Amino acid sequence: MNPEFGLIIVGDEILSGKRQDKHLPKVAELLAARGLSLAWARVVGDDRARITAALREAFASTDVVFCCGGIGATPDDHTRQCAAAALGVELALHPEAARLIEQRMRDIAAEQGVPFEPERPDNVHRYNMGVFPVGAAIVPNPYNKIPGFSCTGPGGAAVHFVPGFPVMAWPMIEWLLDERYAHLQQANAWQERSVIVMGAMEAALTPLMESIEASHAVKVFSLPSVDHPTYGRHIELGVKGSVGAVGEAFEALLQGLRSRGVQLGPELVR
Repeated sequence: MNPEFGLIIVGDEILSGKRQDKHLPKVAELLAARGLSLAWARVVGDDRARITAALREAFASTDVVFCCGGIGATPDDHTRQCAAAALGVELALHPEAARLIEQRMRDIAAEQGVPFEPERPDNVHRYNMGVFPVGAAIVPNPYNKIPGFSCTGPGGAAVHFVPGFPVMAWPMIEWLLDERYAHLQQANAWQERSVIVMGAMEAALTPLMESIEASHAVKVFSLPSVDHPTYGRHIELGVKGSVGAVGEAFEALLQGLRSRGVQLGPELVR
């Protein structure tokens, strides 16, 4: 069985609305480009108990999980500590992370034309960004060299921790997908096909949706709208799954809709 993919987004700023989440649509896009899909996503505020609980649940699964945010070294960053608590292990400075952090500090000093001072308090504090749960593996960060980390849970899950900054997180997730999960990728393996159904009611179409799912290896989705500028009240009704299954199921869906005499609009393929 191939693992499912999950996403945990950490940060009070998302829940308060101060910042709009960008990770969910981007991770879904990165997965879709590789014939993969996101099975679930979760947003958690900066609360240690809740983060630990979410990570403990993730580690107990068999999923591949990306966790974005909270791995810095400021008082409101709790993810590293919560990961260790969820796994029941200690935190320790990772030797490779320490080397990468030192290299970053040396680069900054060189850019500023000043000598590198390893004992300076702010430089000493920066090493905290490389304090990971014991047994963690490095996730390289091409933006500034400060790495993320990966841990394996008792259920077999692989949870990968990256910063909350998209400019860092997204290339790190791409690296993970292409370096560690290339064997799961299937080009053009996943497809969505849908059709705009004018003026229809979901309740009236539910039996058709249920029959399509019962007879085909696909998922049926229904996206209603009441005030679309072009189509007005309508439903985008479709199926998603493997390319082969989607083609047959979509034709059955269209046949069922036509037999009901509903007005159909454009067809969409993703």
